[in-house]
Amino acid sequence: MKSFNSFKSAVLSLLVLGLIFTSCSEDNTTETENQLEDTQEVQRSAEIDEIDNVLGELVIEAYEEEESNLANRSAQSRDIPDCVTITVVAEQGYRQVTIDFGADGCIVRGHLLKGQIVFDYTRDPEAQQIMINYNLIDFYFDAKNIIASRSILKELSNENGNPQFTHSLDITVIWPNGVQASREGTRIREWIEGFGSGIFSDNVFEITGNWTATFVNGNTHTYEVIIPLRREVICTYFVSGTFDVQRTNFGGLFDFGDGDCDNQATFTFNNGTEIPITLN
Repeated sequence: MKSFNSFKSAVLSLLVLGLIFTSCSEDNTTETENQLEDTQEVQRSAEIDEIDNVLGELVIEAYEEEESNLANRSAQSRDIPDCVTITVVAEQGYRQVTIDFGADGCIVRGHLLKGQIVFDYTRDPEAQQIMINYNLIDFYFDAKNIIASRSILKELSNENGNPQFTHSLDITVIWPNGVQASREGTRIREWIEGFGSGIFSDNVFEITGNWTATFVNGNTHTYEVIIPLRREVICTYFVSGTFDVQRTNFGGLFDFGDGDCDNQATFTFNNGTEIPITLN
């Protein structure tokens, strides 16, 4: 009987140890999976950043070109490639502009764009503020389906004496694998260098603001720019700046670096863990 009890105790001990090791293994696996999901969501958010940048730049550039033509002044050297067709419907005090990338698409700023951007505005040369409204029609950005109806408020001169554009960020992005995310909020783009030079390549913007991204799994991230994001239009990516990211049980700082034009960034979790991020 004593040997049976010893055997039973040994079996129970093994079972307990097995459960402990299994639990630890499952905890480690769950933690790894959660961090991978968090990292993927940060990566996808960075992709939405790039979509926001390109959309805003295309609308602003087409708007500035149209206004320059109407005012009989020299427009900036056009950076929109010839595979993009721009058409204008003109009425008294009103303009509707269609930027058409075609069904087969066109490479713009290093990305394959398909579909149309259609924007309109009420023209008033004396106005200090102009509201530009735009919609996306059957629009794809590097195979991602983009759904958006947004606005840009242009101020001729902010408190620093620079042109400024306040963008609404309502957008839904659907990746080819079915992953979906939406974003809403406000982004302020200050034109700090190159305005009025007639040369597109010397334009530099600083971007501030805050927004919320919601993923199809229900995860919601909030973002706030801490150090203004520097956008040099000759570079596909932000060259510097940071923003804070927060979500339940997760958060950290996304950093675009110190000025180099590359597709590398870092994300530092609140616990100090730093991971590299490669921007697509």
